[in-house]
Amino acid sequence: MKADPTGVLTGAHYLDGDFACGEGAMAAGCRFTAGYPITPSTEVVERISRRFPMIGGTFIQMEDELASMAAIVGASWTGIKALTVTSGPGFSLMMENIGLAVMMETPCVVVNVQRGGPSTGLPTMVGQADMMQARWGSHGDYELIALSPQSPQEAFDLTIAAFNLAEEYRVPVMFMMDECVGHMTEKVVIPPADEIEIVPRRLTAIPPKEYLPYRVEGKLIPEFARAGDGYRFHTTGLTHDERGYPVMSAECQEVCVRRLVEKIKRNTDRIVRFDEENADGADVVVVTYGITARVARMAIDLARKMNIKVGSIRLIVVWPFPEKRIRELAGKVKAFVVPEINYGQMVLEVERCAAGQAATIHVPHGGGGVHDPNAICEAILEAAK
Repeated sequence: MKADPTGVLTGAHYLDGDFACGEGAMAAGCRFTAGYPITPSTEVVERISRRFPMIGGTFIQMEDELASMAAIVGASWTGIKALTVTSGPGFSLMMENIGLAVMMETPCVVVNVQRGGPSTGLPTMVGQADMMQARWGSHGDYELIALSPQSPQEAFDLTIAAFNLAEEYRVPVMFMMDECVGHMTEKVVIPPADEIEIVPRRLTAIPPKEYLPYRVEGKLIPEFARAGDGYRFHTTGLTHDERGYPVMSAECQEVCVRRLVEKIKRNTDRIVRFDEENADGADVVVVTYGITARVARMAIDLARKMNIKVGSIRLIVVWPFPEKRIRELAGKVKAFVVPEINYGQMVLEVERCAAGQAATIHVPHGGGGVHDPNAICEAILEAAK
């Protein structure tokens, strides 16, 4: 096990996705993690709890997921990069405090290693049915960012990207892994620390007497001041003005909440990220994310052997959704095929953006395992007719 002077690992390692996610968090500069054990995500914090003493981090096992989310929101306001990890029922419990993090514009990362549900469902087996909850789970109007890895290498790389996005946009970022990727063990290459692009916490240079926590002055993202640095300010989950003071009015709601939405919407083109292959010129485009992308690859190869013109789009950033690209393709292709380990979630976004210009065919799976590639191939053949 090699480590650079900061204690972060380097070189090639044989890691599962959960361990790789934990290493990615540490490489991104995360030094505070709070969580509660829950299958199949526990290995992320097991890794972190063992490694944090080497790098000066703090891990706290909280009494439940509500407290875990509250703890990382508070920790983030001290200026430290913070993470929590959960699955299924724990993700549901975190939703109120995720909304608080959105309203307070608190940068943090929430890892959800998805399993079959609802309720306690299939604790040790795969699912992808939390995708809509990641976007809409808390109440009210807001925008946030969510990513989905397809491999342990991406579990490392995209965890770093999640922290960078959280810092850049002052928003909680959802990391939507799934059990298969979390428990899959593959080679993971960790570059030297000086080769990893890290967005640091950007602290304001405005003097304390002049600082207002939510003043933007033409920008959409306010400057951050750490608690304890001599700045006296107020932050709350209530609708607030630029001072952070609660103001119960429709006018303040419009200013406050619209900016929370617009800071993501106006930057969608910069945030959206996907892998595309042969989509231009295809008759059918397969839209995937997470472990399903790897299963669909076998189906795509089968269809191509039958001379079907099939392309693919793999969502890396799932929220915000790549509306523009799906709309562009909808006028050119016969159909989109969307396999998911759920009974219909991201397919609804594809169908919405296709707007009747192309068919949208869902290939559902209830969870507990992955698709049979032949089922996806059959959907591709049907779509190509």
